[in-house]
Amino acid sequence: MTQHVRSNWANAVLVCAKCSKKLDGGFGPKGKAPLAKALRKELGLKKGRKGAAGVVEVKCLGVCPRGAVTVVNGAQAREWLIVPEGADVAELAAELGLPTPE
Repeated sequence: MTQHVRSNWANAVLVCAKCSKKLDGGFGPKGKAPLAKALRKELGLKKGRKGAAGVVEVKCLGVCPRGAVTVVNGAQAREWLIVPEGADVAELAAELGLPTPE
């Protein structure tokens, strides 16, 4: 028998950890943060299930673009995003439809 656990997230975003590791940062105000960390900070998300949305790093999504990170919006899983190094994280959050802090 399986058990169900609520995530309490309005949305989930999957970020390729392998792509992020290859870039060695590249996002955020100083350009040194990994994409997942920069997204969490930009949106002011709490850790784990306490956040309004989930930004989850996954092993490898298999696209492996050069100089970019693969991102999947859980609500729109048919279209994946290729985010180039140094892209504006606020624009990405808006494109993904994530809740912005007030």
